[in-house]
Amino acid sequence: MNNNTNPATIKDWLPLVRKPGRYIGGEVNSITKDLSMVRLKFGMAFPDAYEVGMSHLGIQILYQILNARGDIACERVFAPWADMEALLREKGIRLSTLESGIPLDRLDILGFSLQYELSYTNVLSMLELGGITLDSASRRKDEPFVIGGGPAAYNPEPVADFFDAFLLGDGEEAVLEISDVIIDGRAKGEDRIDILRRLSKLQGVYVPSFFDISYNADGTVREIAALVDGYSKIKKRIISDINNVPLPLRPVVPNVETIHDRVTVEITRGCTRGCRFCQAGMIYRPVRERSPENVVKIVGGALANTGYDEVSLLSLSAGDYTLIEDMLAALMGRFVEGNVALSLPSLRVGTLSAALAGEIKKVRKTGFTLAPEAGSERMRTLINKGIKEEDLLKAANAIFTLGWRALKLYFMIGLPGETDDDVAEIARLADCVKKVGKLACGGRAPQINVGLSTFIPKPFTPFQWEPQITLDECLRKHAAVRKRLSALKLGFKWHEPEMSVMEGAFSRGDRRLGRVILSAFKKGCRFDGWGEEFKFGLWMEAFNEAGMDPAFYTHRRRPPEEVFPWDHLDPGVNKPFLYGELKRAAGLSNTPDCKVDRCGACGVCDHKAVKNVVAADSGFLKDMAARTMRQGQARADGKRFKTPSVRMRLRFSKTAEARFLSHLELVSAVTRAIRRANIPVKYSEGFHPLPKLSFSQPLPVGMESLDEHMDIEVEDTAAATKPDELMERLNKTAPRGLRFLNAQTLSLQQGSASAIIKSEEYLIFLENGPVGLKISPENMDGILRDFHGKDSVIVRIVKEKRTDEVDIKPLVGGLSLAEGGTLRLILRKGESKNIRPHDVLAGLFGISRADASLIPVLKVREIAL
Repeated sequence: MNNNTNPATIKDWLPLVRKPGRYIGGEVNSITKDLSMVRLKFGMAFPDAYEVGMSHLGIQILYQILNARGDIACERVFAPWADMEALLREKGIRLSTLESGIPLDRLDILGFSLQYELSYTNVLSMLELGGITLDSASRRKDEPFVIGGGPAAYNPEPVADFFDAFLLGDGEEAVLEISDVIIDGRAKGEDRIDILRRLSKLQGVYVPSFFDISYNADGTVREIAALVDGYSKIKKRIISDINNVPLPLRPVVPNVETIHDRVTVEITRGCTRGCRFCQAGMIYRPVRERSPENVVKIVGGALANTGYDEVSLLSLSAGDYTLIEDMLAALMGRFVEGNVALSLPSLRVGTLSAALAGEIKKVRKTGFTLAPEAGSERMRTLINKGIKEEDLLKAANAIFTLGWRALKLYFMIGLPGETDDDVAEIARLADCVKKVGKLACGGRAPQINVGLSTFIPKPFTPFQWEPQITLDECLRKHAAVRKRLSALKLGFKWHEPEMSVMEGAFSRGDRRLGRVILSAFKKGCRFDGWGEEFKFGLWMEAFNEAGMDPAFYTHRRRPPEEVFPWDHLDPGVNKPFLYGELKRAAGLSNTPDCKVDRCGACGVCDHKAVKNVVAADSGFLKDMAARTMRQGQARADGKRFKTPSVRMRLRFSKTAEARFLSHLELVSAVTRAIRRANIPVKYSEGFHPLPKLSFSQPLPVGMESLDEHMDIEVEDTAAATKPDELMERLNKTAPRGLRFLNAQTLSLQQGSASAIIKSEEYLIFLENGPVGLKISPENMDGILRDFHGKDSVIVRIVKEKRTDEVDIKPLVGGLSLAEGGTLRLILRKGESKNIRPHDVLAGLFGISRADASLIPVLKVREIAL
């Protein structure tokens, strides 16, 4: 890569990449500061695609906390997809932040959220593309401090050489303390090593270069030697009460559809159910429930500031929230008239009641996933899951009785002590759920989908001493489950066994695996958590070339005295407790939930500052439910007659960053702007009500327009049907690049805007953009005369997997040269096929469709009948 660090130029090339909306920034609630006025530039990095990273609540929380400080600019960056990475390398452009386009090597801190071990090659890709030295020991004084956090930071040893530091535990307070140390250290001109020493004094901060690791002849860890006095054990950071941290009221609204495209509200942090396979249940202890008042405040604020129509209540087990039924009833009572749906993404079997499902159903039926984890009663007892078969069947019956016709069940294979009979129980139990559903659904069998993954003995769990099953054993068990499910006509989805091998190796690995990761990165491994991108063969090559075997990390049973690579890290839960739980598992003994039973002495609580925090029943939720019920009755009394509606036609422009939104992304952006503006839009009927909107023909991605149209049906109220007021409200909430220009009232019977449009006029700026066609007026006249003189002009148009040959001549209604190397083009609407301006440019100048797409085009007007 060369030293061209002008990040703005990448937007000129966005027509060449898939989903350009990933890279444009400018989202609603994103924050761009004057960088000359800040003391620290913080890059919030997520080593996966934009739509995955923007679904992560932690990114949103820390982004708001950091940007609340006037002297800190926090900006986001995500892993570029393969096409964008290739483009960055080809053009010599540095990977940069979304907000201000800061090249990563010009940041002060680059903080990675490490959620998954199979994202490690993406970390290296982002560092290299951003111009940052991969080896932390070799970084220059002025390079950013690369810091990792998240669940993978509880054993970061495989990537320790690439990071300056890691944060264990909660980040809301620590991230500001880390920032202050680096602000102060850089202001004083301190060397990196001195700043790292200061960081190491912060609770939860792990500096891997301050430890030396030695190994036994058999490859196991012999000693983890501290190189700094008094710095031998890193204790995780704990927010003792999540009610005492800032509330995330203004989450950034993504440009593209994300994995979890909704408002997400954390109602509980931590879990004490004690499932012995679950790392999250151990490292996030203790339980800290958010107060009902704060949950409601976040839900209301986030909905108003985002325009979302769905809220997800997040917890490791949302059904375990102490006041969950009252919470759902109160939220639905307040937001049901706004067509806001609620979902509980993580429900433990046994906590789902008919009342809960009934509340969820009130607006629309969001999906349900139940996780028995194991098919047999014996295995569920062994893992301390604490649910019986009748609990699962009762929950399934409640779901199906209330109208659901599909259910997902999640299981694992490879748990300690598992037999083939236990595996066979998975299909039998799923079939029992199907039979319950058939009875509840009046004889019609529901759709049951079984999800299957391979158990991985993660660090800081009671099973961390246990082996992971081999790849061959995993494939054999997969085949057995698939055969049984197929015979029972049950759906089956699975996590690739080969991916589980790599995940197991890196979750339990040591620093020597760093060279394997580096080698795999150089071989081209990226996005290893995506099944279609995972390259198992290249990973095995990297292991073989390093003289290492993943089986050493995955398939060995560890003796009690073995030193683990993560033994110097302290999540609060102590090793004797975990080993005792392993013994209790072997004896099929239950360990109760310490939130509602006696303390299990796991070690995390001091029962003073650190302890379980349970939401108190102050009567707030019942009062809220009663108040909204009265308000709802008053509204119902005022709406005994159906509110009449009016159709409005809006004209708007789509320019700047918004030109890179696809049609579906545009529809979502406008829909959310309408909700933020509190426009009383009408909704369709049925189980999934949608706002009554329609748009003119989709504009090609990357093209600007001054003349787009949409129709919206609104309640016939004075505020909604005043054109000027409607536009003013919408323009206050519209995302950057969308501008509403005028509005008019239509009858409900009038045809749609797209039906009456017969042609469109464009301006084409030949000399602008990266292609920059500089053609003299004389030569351009000749090209145009030649075009007009032909009876037909055939252009090959590629659409996904199909290539068509189209005569564009009859569809060109006008083509002439305007001022300054600008073409004026009019395209007619075809009877069966339509073309786009870039198709004309490709045929006119004999250039590729890709090159033609880089020429800026502005649609200036739609021409009606």
